[in-house]
Amino acid sequence: MQNFTNKVAVITGAGSGIGRALTLNLAQRGAKLALNDYNADTLAETEKMATEQGAEVLTQAFDVSDAQAFAAFGEAILAKYSQVDIVVNNAGVTTASDRMFDDLSLEDVEWVLNINLNGVVYGSKIFLPHLKKRPEASLVNISSIFGIVGIPGQVPYCTTKFAVRGFNEALWLELQKTGVRVLSVHPGGIKTNIARNARYSEDNQRFVKRFEEKLTPTTPEEAAEVIVQGIIQKKRRVLIGKDAKRMNRFRTLYPKAIWKAVSKGVK
Repeated sequence: MQNFTNKVAVITGAGSGIGRALTLNLAQRGAKLALNDYNADTLAETEKMATEQGAEVLTQAFDVSDAQAFAAFGEAILAKYSQVDIVVNNAGVTTASDRMFDDLSLEDVEWVLNINLNGVVYGSKIFLPHLKKRPEASLVNISSIFGIVGIPGQVPYCTTKFAVRGFNEALWLELQKTGVRVLSVHPGGIKTNIARNARYSEDNQRFVKRFEEKLTPTTPEEAAEVIVQGIIQKKRRVLIGKDAKRMNRFRTLYPKAIWKAVSKGVK
């Protein structure tokens, strides 16, 4: 996909971070936008920024783990635009890293699973029939470097991101003979609010500080550009950030040593 002019892009989690940066990147490229976020206030801020760039925008605030709300969003998009060319399932949450799996309630675990995994499944399922009608289309699902390397203190998050990675790989194979390309995105540390907004983050300020100091996080704008280039080049997977590329390389070359390194790093 070389030209984004008048292409319709659906982006979840567009209220901040990578979602907002992608919105503005695609707005500058002439795309029409359909945006979601759970936070209506931050979503309205993104909408204002995109419309100031001249983009046509539709927004709906809802939780992506709500299948009925997601379906209604799809209906509203088709009623307004009559097509969908790009879908970016980006919305995601986590719990604070000082909460081991035994410390989490079942409700905590389900909260992460439902948003991070079901949100991707719903967004893919709802829009895929419409993507397949287009001459070329892109389905972009956000995994993580935590979908390649397991991290203690992030069991629910890693579970979802490994699942999204497998979902993307299998779906890519199923869609090879169609015009739809599936892009699996694996960011490392990104300067977004996911760490600050983590459940129990009030007890997790030390982790937030270490995250921002040690992981050399990439900016959302840099991440958005990598994703857009991945769409243009029809890539199957992109790694975002030096830390993600380094961890992936280490995981491939030294599969046993990675566990010791991760354990030491977390401590």
